[in-house]
Amino acid sequence: MLLLALDTATDGVAVAVHDGQRVLAAARAGTARSHNEVLVPTVAQVLRAAGRERRDVTDVAVGVGPGPFTGLRVGIATARTLALAWGTRVHGVCSLDALAAAALAAGRTGEFLVATDARRREVHTARYVADGDGVRRTAGPDVLRPADVFGDGGADVPVVGSGTRLYPDALGGEQGPFDVDGGALAQVVVDALAGRPGPELLPPEPLYLRRPDATAPGARKRVTA
Repeated sequence: MLLLALDTATDGVAVAVHDGQRVLAAARAGTARSHNEVLVPTVAQVLRAAGRERRDVTDVAVGVGPGPFTGLRVGIATARTLALAWGTRVHGVCSLDALAAAALAAGRTGEFLVATDARRREVHTARYVADGDGVRRTAGPDVLRPADVFGDGGADVPVVGSGTRLYPDALGGEQGPFDVDGGALAQVVVDALAGRPGPELLPPEPLYLRRPDATAPGARKRVTA
């Protein structure tokens, strides 16, 4: 196996190459406004750093969100195009699941929340439990106002993710990891394909939690004098 993993659901892009045993190379690049410009060059950079070529890739994995509409479209379209061109399988992963897996790898155990920036003064969030059997999602994903994540009762579990940087008062202070790590996303796919406990794989389709700002216009109304 040689798995190329990429995610564009948070600020910048995350890319990694995994050989089924370990992460060979990984990188983050760009900002929320530069997904389209930096994704493909970062893929090429990570493949070079891993000492592999595109013909070696057997699987492509992509974070499917939730996240901003433009960012998700860039990542998922690129992953599907590469998989089609290279003749590989393509797998989707909830980006919040990948961030939760990174939290587990960093030592986080027990119950916790992941919260990322959803714009419009809201966060994308999901609840997890991490233990010796891996990490599993128990609620969500949802899009909420920061004040509504815990309600009047206050924080009952720790929160990780970029949302804690933006709304530390509502979410209990800054706690990382803050953004999706390509290596963690790749490990989710490797574990799932091996039948190990953990997040399930999804179709490579964007996971949108609200309607886009731009919509098709309705039928024209007849104007009378």
